Amino acid sequence: MKTIKGPAIFLAQFAGDAAPFNSLAGLAGWAASLGYKGVQIPAWDGRLIDLAQAAESKTYCDDLRGILADAGLEVTELATHLQGQLIAAHPAYDTLLDGFAPPSVHGNPRARQAWAVEQMKLAAKASANLGLTAHATFSGALAWPYLYPFPQRPEGLIETAFDELAARWKPILDAFDEAGVDVCYEIHPSEDLHDGVTYEMFLERVGNHPRACLLYDPSHFVLQQLDYLAYIDIYHERIRMFHVKDAEFNPTGRQGVYGGFQSWVNRAGRFRSLGDGQVDFSAIFSKLAQYGFDGWAVLEWECCLKHPEQGAAEGAPFIADHIIRVTEKAFDDFAGSGTDLAANKAILGIA
Repeated sequence: MKTIKGPAIFLAQFAGDAAPFNSLAGLAGWAASLGYKGVQIPAWDGRLIDLAQAAESKTYCDDLRGILADAGLEVTELATHLQGQLIAAHPAYDTLLDGFAPPSVHGNPRARQAWAVEQMKLAAKASANLGLTAHATFSGALAWPYLYPFPQRPEGLIETAFDELAARWKPILDAFDEAGVDVCYEIHPSEDLHDGVTYEMFLERVGNHPRACLLYDPSHFVLQQLDYLAYIDIYHERIRMFHVKDAEFNPTGRQGVYGGFQSWVNRAGRFRSLGDGQVDFSAIFSKLAQYGFDGWAVLEWECCLKHPEQGAAEGAPFIADHIIRVTEKAFDDFAGSGTDLAANKAILGIA
């Protein structure tokens, strides 16, 4: 068993245009003041990191790590959720997804995808230069609009979508393998990889690629009504990252999992600040400790009610209180008899 590292915080939801949230140094000082020990950096935010430079220059990465070290922090991982989403984008979302990419590729899905692929390969090199071993991203989605089978899906539609998804990701996974970094897909509604079954469909198509790993976030499983504790039992060998995020699901006679097109505050399933939702974090931290997860416990704050700064301030002690310092000895060692093989045979009546 190993002790989880933390607490850490994902900076994506806190970066802004006003100090201290508009620079890595500012955010580092703020996060450290709240008790965090690490930060996860969104690789799409130029205020926090120049991804191309990080991929090219070890000196730049050393300087970035120095900024964090001055505040007593480490970089836990880089994240490319926006770029990963563009690896596979159904045409229904083309207009919406253009905002994830630079203007030079807007209105050109093929060029936008090529840009995203290059971004992912830069992220692999940047992660290696930063001394990281795991990376957070989304899978993208070709099949998501066909989640519910009506109108009836044409035979082979989903298989074709997953074949293509795997073909697009395989070269990227190879690039991360060359860099020595795991790709950790955040299993998430709106992604083709949104539960265990779809992950297995993908994993089979990429030949059980050793770098096709998982980012565990229980909040998305609460909203899907998936057993998030059994998920750890099944997939613990592939879980390389952990987003500590809370949620609640309160169905009514009017709505359930699909949410009735309502705003977040009016949905049956809602993201909440840590401790305000229904996730059993004591059980989660226990299972992760049991299986030897030694990555970071990273707060991903999202809440439809609470102010983000309050959520961040409450998040660090919440995570710290749940991290289990794993034991190096059995609790009943005091009662050990200290016998040897010969004594054991005597006890069993074995000649």
